[in-house]
Amino acid sequence: MSALTNNHQIVRHNGVPVAVVLPYAEYQALVNDTPSVSDDETTIPHEVLGLVIKNDKTPIAAWREYLGLTQEKIASRMGITQPSFARMESAERKPRIATLKKIAKAMNIQWEQLEWE
Repeated sequence: MSALTNNHQIVRHNGVPVAVVLPYAEYQALVNDTPSVSDDETTIPHEVLGLVIKNDKTPIAAWREYLGLTQEKIASRMGITQPSFARMESAERKPRIATLKKIAKAMNIQWEQLEWE
């Protein structure tokens, strides 16, 4: 694709994109062509995105904090130890999809909501 765009990526210190800034007209076109945000179970709240961008948190850590859950609580729900979960939460590399699914289940969210990093 070689189309000229006015979009700008926001990236983490390691170069991983986390958000895109685009002209409002393009945003409106996208919103009008897609289902309502409230109907989409894989949306990411602004607060979660803010934790990732401003505080350099992983999506897993940002969701856990947003939901008001402790590492101990999530680890207990997953049947693992808190230090094991802490390693998953702070890992430089994204966990495997099977692991993301287990974490998401423990948080009661969709696993795709953890996969956007």
